Amino acid sequence: MNKTIFFNDFKAEVKELERTYQDTYKRVINSGWYILGNEVKAFEEEFSQYLNIKFVVGVANGLDAIKISLMALNIGSGDEVITTPLSAVATTLAIMAVGATPIFVDIKPDGQLDETLIEAKITKKTKAILPVHLYGNFCQIDEINKIAQKHNLFLIEDAAQAHGSTHKGKMAGTFGNLGCFSFYPTKNLGAFGDGGAVITNNKKIATLAKSIRDYGQSKKYLHTYYGLNSRLDEFHAAFLRVKLKNLSKANKKRTNNANIYLQSFKDNPKVDLILPINNSLSNYHQFVVKVDNRNGIQEKLKNLGIPTLIHYPTLIPYQPFLKDKYKNIKLPQAEKFIKNILSLPCGPYLKPNQVKFIAKSILSLTK
Repeated sequence: MNKTIFFNDFKAEVKELERTYQDTYKRVINSGWYILGNEVKAFEEEFSQYLNIKFVVGVANGLDAIKISLMALNIGSGDEVITTPLSAVATTLAIMAVGATPIFVDIKPDGQLDETLIEAKITKKTKAILPVHLYGNFCQIDEINKIAQKHNLFLIEDAAQAHGSTHKGKMAGTFGNLGCFSFYPTKNLGAFGDGGAVITNNKKIATLAKSIRDYGQSKKYLHTYYGLNSRLDEFHAAFLRVKLKNLSKANKKRTNNANIYLQSFKDNPKVDLILPINNSLSNYHQFVVKVDNRNGIQEKLKNLGIPTLIHYPTLIPYQPFLKDKYKNIKLPQAEKFIKNILSLPCGPYLKPNQVKFIAKSILSLTK
């Protein structure tokens, strides 16, 4: 290959939209207003229209989006939140940050939270279920929603990897009481730094979330609630407005790349594909396969100039800061899953010939 393959090609994106970004920067810096101004308000309105949700609350990052959601629902010390052991650690950190206890449920062969195991973990202390739409693929959200409603539990969706993913035509993040997004730069909708959002159809919860993100103020210098400093700033909001206009196009390019992989690997039993659930469309935030001798294949791909990643190499309850607390936990499916997973480049700036080269290389290495 003549052209370098990047897992995330940030420079290509900047080059494509450079003039628009420059104009946007000038507009914000000349406005003289940099926190919770017109850009944040406009982004919140535009993102709500994109998602077909009533309220969007811009916050500092994805972890805070989950934390603020839990705070708005009055979930805290003594409460339990059911979640997945396979995610970015921020999902768990947010639960712990409010004083609640994460209750981990094993996963399915596709990496998603196993909805059939949830009810066995529900206790009198359980207040919410917090599933993750891992890799941009939907979990079994309909079934999880039914369980939440049956047991009068809150449903909070971690949609940090699922910007634009849909199930039965409905956007990720809009099925539960609240949805949480991250705008970390590697996300399909990423800022030039950290950012996040809480989304909901509940006006009361949205109002409370807006207060919590801004020191708990109900009006200036009147701090009605315990709050945080977690505000999406004007620059990030302005750039996100630009990127939001490009999101559907970028997701389509990811889908085209994913289809090349799917077609290439469909007849190879040595490459185990992780597919979206029925009636859903993935944004292909990650394209993940399962292969034997994962580490050896990853090293050989690296030597060919093909970058890959592992999402994630260590289960959350097995992380050093938690392993003593969860030393007796049994997660056989998750333990098996992480031994073989490999994330392949699938970004919108990859060329079809690059994706075909990656696929051909993997096919050669898995003969």
